[in-house]
Amino acid sequence: MGLSKVALRGKAGQRRGHDPWSFLFRCSLAPFPPGPPAALYNEIQMLHFSALPHFIDWHWLWFTVASFLAGVLNAVAGGGSFLSFPAMLSMKILPVQANATNTVALWPGQLTSIAAYRQDIRKNLRFVWPMGMAGLIGGTAGALVLLNTPQMTFLHLVPWLLLISASIFAFSGPVSRWFVRISLSRRQNKLDTIPHPPRRMPMFLATMAVCFYIGYFGAGAGFLLITVLSLFGFQDLHEINALKVVSTTLANGIAVIIFAVSNKVVWPYCMVAMVVCAIGGYSSARMARRVPQPVLRGLVIFIGFSMAAWFFWRQ
Repeated sequence: MGLSKVALRGKAGQRRGHDPWSFLFRCSLAPFPPGPPAALYNEIQMLHFSALPHFIDWHWLWFTVASFLAGVLNAVAGGGSFLSFPAMLSMKILPVQANATNTVALWPGQLTSIAAYRQDIRKNLRFVWPMGMAGLIGGTAGALVLLNTPQMTFLHLVPWLLLISASIFAFSGPVSRWFVRISLSRRQNKLDTIPHPPRRMPMFLATMAVCFYIGYFGAGAGFLLITVLSLFGFQDLHEINALKVVSTTLANGIAVIIFAVSNKVVWPYCMVAMVVCAIGGYSSARMARRVPQPVLRGLVIFIGFSMAAWFFWRQ
């Protein structure tokens, strides 16, 4: 086949949107060694990654894998947003919409945690109500501030938010060990036999501040609440987790409603991420038993700092 016919076919294929013929047409415009053009095209197909089959959308592949891994991480160690949020951005979603969509996609997994701690929640109704109210108020304020943040401003904040979240996750291990030591020392101290109930108003204000962050971005906020509650004198880890689940679930829940009503959720991506994250979380039980927790936590911290560094470099 003559070179002119190849060029004509390439131009016609380009009009019809057929990428392989478009690629061949571009190749035909540049000089190349003697030989059949088809042979040259096949050679380039084997040598260049960009010439892999175009019917595969690599963004969707990465989005699905990242959502699955986010579900796994959330189930066994936390920190799944370090993968799911950048994956949303990779789908060419606007930054604010990507954050809103990510929040909605991950919320059903948090909702199920309330059922797991329902007995501890019943035992602490005195603190559940102020913690829940703090979650609603803080989450509402954070979501509204996010909706009024310009897209480019939030995009420039993304690496800083990821860096802060990764730092919180990194320090959560030492803080948890410190919390265990403090709890043991309090139990051994005879002066602590008389209980000192936490002051509810300072605890309410501190929780509301953390829930504002949850409504705005939220990654790593669970460990912030654990630290806040331990500083206010809570010693039972199950009690702490129950109060944390109430606040985070309500803060994210009101944010989900605000994002949905404001049409900031990209539902096709949200539904895919929601289903794939659920599958990842369900399939992670075996991994949680086989992989040591320090290894999983180290992996999450590495992913968080790597994503922050990537976005800093892109800017």
